[in-house]
Amino acid sequence: MNPTPETKTPEPETAEASTAKATEAISDSASEAEGPSLLKADSQAGPDTAADGGSDDPEGVHDLDDDEDLDDDDAADERRPSGLGAAAASVLAVCLGIIALTGTWTGRVISEREALIGQITLGQSATPEQQISEGYGDAWHATAAANGVVALLALVIGAIVLLLPQRAGWVRPFAMAGAVLGLLGLLVSVGMYFDLFAALPAPPAPAPAPAG
Repeated sequence: MNPTPETKTPEPETAEASTAKATEAISDSASEAEGPSLLKADSQAGPDTAADGGSDDPEGVHDLDDDEDLDDDDAADERRPSGLGAAAASVLAVCLGIIALTGTWTGRVISEREALIGQITLGQSATPEQQISEGYGDAWHATAAANGVVALLALVIGAIVLLLPQRAGWVRPFAMAGAVLGLLGLLVSVGMYFDLFAALPAPPAPAPAPAG
């Protein structure tokens, strides 16, 4: 009697097939065991990574801070004075100090005007003292006053520039020089105005009348 497909007896498994099935079963169980652990590790590492990224400095934040600092520096530079006015004022103080010591065109014009007024007001009966005082002394004092005003301006401008912040290193020495020249010009003008350096010339004493 031939066996039918339903009643066919299965062939016994070999040792190699059994070993292969056992190896596959072990690998499957190992992969199943590692799967949850990896998921758990990822779940634990995820919050830490997110926390690190959020609590520390995310990418690009430092660059934004640097840009803001640069913008603030640029705005501060724009608000800061350029120093051009202080430089020009220091040069002006030096020029005014030199002019105060050498004399001004305005002072010369005022002096000539005072001399002309003295000549007009004086008559033939004016004494020598009056002629010297009106024709020479007033003109001298007018020149000293004009130079003194210029010297005072140089002194004030130089002192103000010294109190201001400057960017150029040469501004402060120029301002100091202008202030010193202004002070010297003021002292000279005061001495000329009050006849401290040279007194007005005195007329000669009248000659005694001959004895009769």
